[in-house]
Amino acid sequence: MRKGTLRQILLITDGCSNHGEDPIAMASLAKEQGITVNVIGVLDQDTIDESGLREIEGIALSGGGISQVVYAKQLSQTVQMVTRKAMTQTLQGVVNRELKQILGSDVSLEDLPPEKRGEVMEVVDELGETVELEVLILIDTSGSMKTKLPTVKEALLDLSLSLNARIGDNRFAVFVFPGKRGNVEKIVDWTPKIEELSTVFPKLTSGGLTPTGPALREALTYFEKKRSLRGLIRDDESYFEESM
Repeated sequence: MRKGTLRQILLITDGCSNHGEDPIAMASLAKEQGITVNVIGVLDQDTIDESGLREIEGIALSGGGISQVVYAKQLSQTVQMVTRKAMTQTLQGVVNRELKQILGSDVSLEDLPPEKRGEVMEVVDELGETVELEVLILIDTSGSMKTKLPTVKEALLDLSLSLNARIGDNRFAVFVFPGKRGNVEKIVDWTPKIEELSTVFPKLTSGGLTPTGPALREALTYFEKKRSLRGLIRDDESYFEESM
């Protein structure tokens, strides 16, 4: 199997979007572009708004990802679990597609004999440790998230440490919504480590609307900008090689 890059959006929020496009539709668009959308709903009480819960589940379902609702104190462990589980789920999907091409459209991983299935899962586990991973983290900084932001920061630093123990390369980017001047704001550009959060997070302000849909749209655009830049670099390299 050719190693590619797994691309994820990790959305951390505690409530309903109330501005801009439908986030569930944006998550569906992400899935079409090969980007998995995972959602973590952060609670600080025993209750969650039913419409908020439906939205969290709907975004993850449309985005081909995983959703989890947790109390803030459990956030660190959950962020790591959701990211890892989504990697495995995505890789299993890739394996299933390849199996169908090789063995026929009716065959999936679950249809293999136990021994063969175990061998395939070993390959999935190995790929999970070696494949390149890009995670764009979208953080809701609306007013109700203010008290949870320190916990979010610690959870993301733990995630960075956990994933950097992998063999494969990791790249992170961090966006918050709403931004100071618009629906969304980039606070950390693509980087293999996200320790920069330690300096950025204390400066974040919380408040305003919750433009989850526009934030997801901007995240997709950012992935595409990155891919376009890679294409330009490759074109330049080809030009130099031809000119020599």
